Amino acid sequence: MTEKLQKKLSDSAVARWFSLIIVSFTMLCGYFFSDVMSPLKPLLEDELLWISTEYGLFNSAYGWFNVVLFMLIIGGIILDKVGIRITGTGACVLMVLGSIVKYLAIGGILTSDVSLSVFGKVIFSMRGQVFYSAIGFAVFAVGVEITGITATKIIVKWFKGKEMALAMGLQVATARIGTMLAMLITVPVARYFKNIAAPLLFCMVLLCIGLVAYLVYCVMDKKLDESIEESGEKTEEFVLSDIFKILSNSGFWLIALLCLLFYSGVFPFLKYATDLMVHKYGIAPEKAGSIPAILPIATLILTPVFGGIYDKKGKGASIMILGACLLITVHLLFAMPFLNEWWFATLVMFILGVAFSLVPSAMWPSVPKIIPEQQLGTAYSLIFWIQNVGLAGVPLLIGWVLDTFCKLDNPDGPAYNYTIPMLIFACFGGLALFVALILKAENKRKGYGLEEPNIRK
Repeated sequence: MTEKLQKKLSDSAVARWFSLIIVSFTMLCGYFFSDVMSPLKPLLEDELLWISTEYGLFNSAYGWFNVVLFMLIIGGIILDKVGIRITGTGACVLMVLGSIVKYLAIGGILTSDVSLSVFGKVIFSMRGQVFYSAIGFAVFAVGVEITGITATKIIVKWFKGKEMALAMGLQVATARIGTMLAMLITVPVARYFKNIAAPLLFCMVLLCIGLVAYLVYCVMDKKLDESIEESGEKTEEFVLSDIFKILSNSGFWLIALLCLLFYSGVFPFLKYATDLMVHKYGIAPEKAGSIPAILPIATLILTPVFGGIYDKKGKGASIMILGACLLITVHLLFAMPFLNEWWFATLVMFILGVAFSLVPSAMWPSVPKIIPEQQLGTAYSLIFWIQNVGLAGVPLLIGWVLDTFCKLDNPDGPAYNYTIPMLIFACFGGLALFVALILKAENKRKGYGLEEPNIRK
């Protein structure tokens, strides 16, 4: 066997970075569609007569199947058992199918009201447009979350012992471009075509392109597997009993709780950030998305930077602690009843972008230091499942709080007072900081290596 055959395809810098570009583009498409409704909340209320509770219920659908039906955990087990190609392709197809249902609902095609009666008594009733858009979002959410798990395992497969944190940072940063595009162009596209469903159609086409891109990656993945086999490297097989090993790992639980609490203070906030800009800072709906768009712009630049620092210098646990501190600061600043100026909101949103770069850049590359590679798909899926509890429950909570405690009787001014929701988000940041401190202590006790560099000398 020649020396060339003994090397793995992942030893080629061109091959591994090209694989990252393909997978990152697919995730960009997924994040675009995931956040495309966020800037539309004021238009949904004005044109389709949605209320905040309905909007919160719709966003909570992200976790209906992922959490309640354990689809994320099942997807992670499937990933470890059948591999990256089959799992990722199936997840991309689910994203496309979910986007179609959601588009048909918002576009006014699926609008029949839904109700459930028992012995002639209605025990459940929902407007058809809200129900079907939520179902579409729930199906899409299964696809995008499993795709995200698959993408993370792909990066570990190609970059282990190399620039893994930088690669994860770049993948996250690229995905955030999708969020940025959603914040910037969604309302202008809806206004231009005079159709609130137009941005969803655009996203649906992008998701189809993302599916094709992933199929291209599958060709590369097959070649990588062949090169691994030729190199003589052995890989451990996943068995179902590994789930219990993961669940008995204290480091896993600390990472999972940190993920739940930190992301509960960011992603649900983004669902309401444009509405916050309208009602607290007095910005017009068509321009309000430009300030939340600062967050993904900041993460686009900073996440790879912090990932590179982790690769070369270490300090992963310390980076997560700093990010949690900044999250608390941001939401307390947004809760202040003064300085209601657009420039102040812009500054605070940039700080949130820094926080949102720090924690993911260190958290996701830390998991392979705690969990063996053959268990990573299931471990990431369990973390994502726990995270989705927050992504499902917190938007519903905030919508209910807004309608119940924060609605203003002010026909010529702001409709909501966002002080209480911002304090709720700050509490999530405080709890995340507490868990991050415990994680750093546990790392010192167990020797996970979270404070050590990722790149092997």
